[in-house]
Amino acid sequence: MFTIEKYISSLKENLEKNSDKLIRNIREILGFKYYNEIDLLDFSVFIQPFDLSIMMFSMDREANEVFYEGNDSSIFAGSHELLGDMQYYELPNDKSDEFWEFHEQNDEIISKAEEQAIVEWFVACWNKVDGLSIKLPTYFGFHDDDKSFDLHKNKWNSDEEKWFD
Repeated sequence: MFTIEKYISSLKENLEKNSDKLIRNIREILGFKYYNEIDLLDFSVFIQPFDLSIMMFSMDREANEVFYEGNDSSIFAGSHELLGDMQYYELPNDKSDEFWEFHEQNDEIISKAEEQAIVEWFVACWNKVDGLSIKLPTYFGFHDDDKSFDLHKNKWNSDEEKWFD
């Protein structure tokens, strides 16, 4: 039988298993020489059933991705995969119908709990390597969502605030 508590507990365990990889990849971006036309960094989580990935995008305040077309290969602009497809839940094959019925009945609660667990995990990894040493404004959010988490101010913002802050 599925419960919200068991599902979220399993999600958190699988996120934790990938903490070292995420921390290593955050450390890598701390050393980037960011192009001076970048206004902010936007970390986006892409979620598929039971898988997630995280991309970092260099953006301007007009919500456009910034690219560098110069000759200095040490300058970063564009996008960078922070975490490739990572499985965060393993569904037993013989329980698929039962799971999706459970999920449908609890969709709103599950979605909020998943979001909270993923954000808390990312922030914990970010803080372990002093992600705040990146002086650019940095945001963490879910692809196609209308809010994001400000990693410097440790609070949620609407996208309006992110682009016009």
